[in-house]
Amino acid sequence: MIFHGKGGYDFETIYNMPIWLRNYTFSEIKKFYEEQKKSSEPATKKGTTTLVTPDGKVNKEAFKEASTPYKGKVGYK
Repeated sequence: MIFHGKGGYDFETIYNMPIWLRNYTFSEIKKFYEEQKKSSEPATKKGTTTLVTPDGKVNKEAFKEASTPYKGKVGYK
């Protein structure tokens, strides 16, 4: 809760907090992050391709497409 509260709570505050309040605070933080995740998912799924698949392997087609050769000046003169 200290980490997910973004520094809003220190260890002593959480330790001395009643259990019911600690559970409520944790559920509110969890609800906030779930809503934030749901709102960011549609934005990330719109027509984007990733270079790494969910299983951790490189998507070769997307990598080849993304890494086109440089066509500019290649040396300093």
